[in-house]
Amino acid sequence: MAAARATRWFALATACIAALVLAGVFVRLFEPQLTESKSVLRELQREGRIVVLTRNAPTTYYIDRDGPTGYEYELTQALGQALGVDVEYKVYGTIGEVLDALRAGEGQIAAAGIPRSPQGEGDLQYGPDYKVIRQQVVCRRDGPKPANLAGLVNVSIEVPAKTQFEERLNALAAQLPGLTWRARSDIDTEAVLEDVARGDVDCAISASNLVAIYRRYHPELVVALELDGDQPLAWILPPNADRLVSFLDRWFAEDQQQEVIARLDERFYGHVDSFDFVDIARFRRRIATLLPDYRKTFEAASAQHDLSWTLIAAQAYQESHWDPGAVSPTGVKGLMMLTLPTAKLWGVSNREDSSESIEGGVKHLAWLMKQVPETVTGVDRVWFALAAYNVGLGHLLDARDLAVRLGKDPDAWKDMREVLPLLAKPEYYRKTRHGYARGYEPVVYVQRIRGYWDILKREFPEDAELHAANGTALRAAAD
Repeated sequence: MAAARATRWFALATACIAALVLAGVFVRLFEPQLTESKSVLRELQREGRIVVLTRNAPTTYYIDRDGPTGYEYELTQALGQALGVDVEYKVYGTIGEVLDALRAGEGQIAAAGIPRSPQGEGDLQYGPDYKVIRQQVVCRRDGPKPANLAGLVNVSIEVPAKTQFEERLNALAAQLPGLTWRARSDIDTEAVLEDVARGDVDCAISASNLVAIYRRYHPELVVALELDGDQPLAWILPPNADRLVSFLDRWFAEDQQQEVIARLDERFYGHVDSFDFVDIARFRRRIATLLPDYRKTFEAASAQHDLSWTLIAAQAYQESHWDPGAVSPTGVKGLMMLTLPTAKLWGVSNREDSSESIEGGVKHLAWLMKQVPETVTGVDRVWFALAAYNVGLGHLLDARDLAVRLGKDPDAWKDMREVLPLLAKPEYYRKTRHGYARGYEPVVYVQRIRGYWDILKREFPEDAELHAANGTALRAAAD
């Protein structure tokens, strides 16, 4: 009995040892696969930084007067804060180059305005969706344009190679015999739109968010067709980043992060919802014909108050279309359309004198920026001050009080643009200190100035460089 029991115990111990040995071998063989998914998150937290791969474009990452900015830049900065790490950027020319760099281990996230592909990205993996766009066929207003999908065979088409736009054309080719296009590996979507604007090619396929911005630079561009339905944008990560993907899933789902995205949508796209071809085309012509007459005055007056001269020029165009003799039915006059009391306040004796009008308008805007409550930060201070210039400071403050009563954020322009129009409704303005106001007008006013300013900043990038060199910015003017 004792011998048999000892034999059984020996056999059991031998089996356990063998199992442990085999388990050790298994772990050694497969440890890279078991732990690899944790490595990216652990590595970036250990190093205290995350490397983001992006591209230089108005919808992603670019240098403004305050330094780097852009939708993807601001969103990844928020991620860095959430992780407690610094964010380093590597900038490439095309989405294809960004993804090649990600595969080569140059970074941990590709954040470049990349639409999610039904075919996926092979060995790479998508993070959560954060914005929706549509693929659009974009052509020249005065050139050939397809009326439907079948009409695509009758126009020349250009797209960036190895993108979702080329994938869509490959899918359409099966049902549209004769469909041809040129896929270029040396340029990205922005350059393709430039080719269409110049007339080098009839049409291109692009993302709706980029088209909305570029139509302001090139008003001759027109959307001929929309392809498919909504298409989400998503970041792309390496195959060994499961832990980081899980973190992003939770992070993007948080209410606080959804609010950040809403603010970014308003900041970067809130002014491109409306598009007036005739107005934008006329504005671009007057940049060449009228603006040179007033540019030096805009620059000199703006510099005295640490403001961007292109902002003041954009505001002046909205006020008077750069006509120093402009007069409104209510009696406001001049390039900056000053009221008589405002002109007297700032020492303007002749409102129709362009220099006096510009100097008075700049002084008034700078003063209004100082009256905006300190809780309003960033470029929203500019939008608030412009709204007050249009509708009056008292009505702006009334709208802030109303926003609080409605559970809106009184410090965010994205909320105030919803509240201000309510000042024209009796059930709201009767409860305010200053009463009725055409509250929809400052919303349109600010939106149009943002559109004009966007164009001028692109036309005169040295304005941004000047502010950066001097260490100044719009936010400094608000202090």
